[in-house]
Amino acid sequence: MCGRYYIDPDTEDSVERLFHIRPKQRTAGDVTPGMSPLVLHGRSGKMSADAMHWGMTGQNGSMIINARSENIYDRPMFRNSIADRRLVIPAAGFYEWDRERNKVTFHLPDSGPLFLAGIYTLDRNKEAFVILTTSANRSVESVHDRMPVIIPARDVADWLFEPGKTREFLQTVPPMLTSEREYEQISLFQTMLEKQ
Repeated sequence: MCGRYYIDPDTEDSVERLFHIRPKQRTAGDVTPGMSPLVLHGRSGKMSADAMHWGMTGQNGSMIINARSENIYDRPMFRNSIADRRLVIPAAGFYEWDRERNKVTFHLPDSGPLFLAGIYTLDRNKEAFVILTTSANRSVESVHDRMPVIIPARDVADWLFEPGKTREFLQTVPPMLTSEREYEQISLFQTMLEKQ
């Protein structure tokens, strides 16, 4: 599951540095479903950075924000998108909540950008995307049994433009992530204050 993530100025700068694309708009901050954050997609063999709506409309009118990678080819709603309309969502990290409802932030150990795999379609006269999820690896599974499919920066172009490699990306175990709990940050801050 991935229902909330964040993007920071360093992530936006990384997009420009890695892919030589200047985002048309800056969207730093927390991102929740229904917002239109920065995504990278391919059109006519060229990578583009645009804002796009997070959330597709389901058959019953509900908003769908994630799709399971394991059965993506079997779902009529997603079949054409996984074949022809893949994208990545740049993020500094994403959030999950543990059993005690503590917010846990996940990010790469080097604090580099995450590129979350997604697909998009035309939905009610606007382009809209969902984030693809997979079984959680060891770094996430104690908090949640699902996590986003993560595309390494070096493979973003292949994810966007090489449909023959899509299944391989979907079956790859995501990289190990580091995590921080909100109460740990508060405790650290209080300890620092007490020492002053």
